[in-house]
Amino acid sequence: MNHERTARRPRTYLNVDFEKKDHAKRHGAQWDVQRKSWYVLGDVPEELVNYVTPDPLQASLARLGATLAADAAERTKSSLRRPPPGDEQADFFVPTLYDVATKDSRSIMDVAVFRLSKKDKRAGETIRYDLTDGYVEVKAGPDGMASVWDYDIVLMAISHLTEAMNRYRDGRGEKPGLIFRPHVSEILKFCRRSDGGRQYEEIEGALDRLKNTTIKIVRTTRKGRGSRLMREAQAEGLIGNYKTVSYADTGRVAMVEVEIPGWIYREVVEAENPEVLTVHPAFFLIEPGIGRFLYRVARRAAGKGEARWAFRTIYERSGSAGTFKEFCRLLRGIIAVNDLPEYGLSEVPGKEGPTLVMAYRNAVPSIESDQAEGG
Repeated sequence: MNHERTARRPRTYLNVDFEKKDHAKRHGAQWDVQRKSWYVLGDVPEELVNYVTPDPLQASLARLGATLAADAAERTKSSLRRPPPGDEQADFFVPTLYDVATKDSRSIMDVAVFRLSKKDKRAGETIRYDLTDGYVEVKAGPDGMASVWDYDIVLMAISHLTEAMNRYRDGRGEKPGLIFRPHVSEILKFCRRSDGGRQYEEIEGALDRLKNTTIKIVRTTRKGRGSRLMREAQAEGLIGNYKTVSYADTGRVAMVEVEIPGWIYREVVEAENPEVLTVHPAFFLIEPGIGRFLYRVARRAAGKGEARWAFRTIYERSGSAGTFKEFCRLLRGIIAVNDLPEYGLSEVPGKEGPTLVMAYRNAVPSIESDQAEGG
């Protein structure tokens, strides 16, 4: 004879105050002596739905889900900030100081000659990058090391100088000098920043850090076949001297005069083939410092194709003061978002560990693509 086992009805516990116990009992609630709590078996009557105690496991899972969702949102947060109001491109035929193609010095694009953190000033610190034929040292002054955002002013100076030199070569202007005189509003427009808040005042602080951050480049080369090895050392600031003109009543900076350092001037003006590369306008909208550095590396190494760098190499070239583990976490966050201008990012295994693939988004497949790991 078969006996059907009666299904055990689940217990649902209730959060019932003392004065509501009679109400609970009337609608089928029972008292659990061990847990000292009211409960109902099976379906919860409509009159007691509002008294249901959240299941601890479900509550924990809900909290865990919320935490994971928050982490995912953080990982997928766009690397690009919103452009400021009025950021639209000027008419093509109107020659303005800020509406020129952004240029950068190719020779230093694969190392960070600045700090990537907004918080850590790194005053008085030195970063050294060992290269195959020498090394690069970045030394900070007492005001702190220049940041990747301070460097926007250097990008503007390089871009202005390149544009002026192109006009000179075409017979449409005079040979540019060392002095660059932009209005502060032009700097903000060029760097795609709003003109509100303390932007004007912060420019003078940026100039202090740029002037007092020194780049020392040491190279070991042979000048000719069979000649002796020669060591060449050169050190200059990210900018030379500077001067600001402010309104006496408000202290608001109006005009800036920046001396372009010799290493930039020689590279753009005196070199037969200037070592500068065009930078995408959206570069200025990249918010994370690491994101900006990655774009510069990709622009230098991948160009219109593809390049692969080991995570460890990127970490060493970034000058990061954090741990390699933390750097990898931030790097993977940027890879997950994958919204840097021009270049797609992905992670693959490599001989030296995890490797970043930087691929130009509109690249035509070519066997000449730079596939080397490292720099």
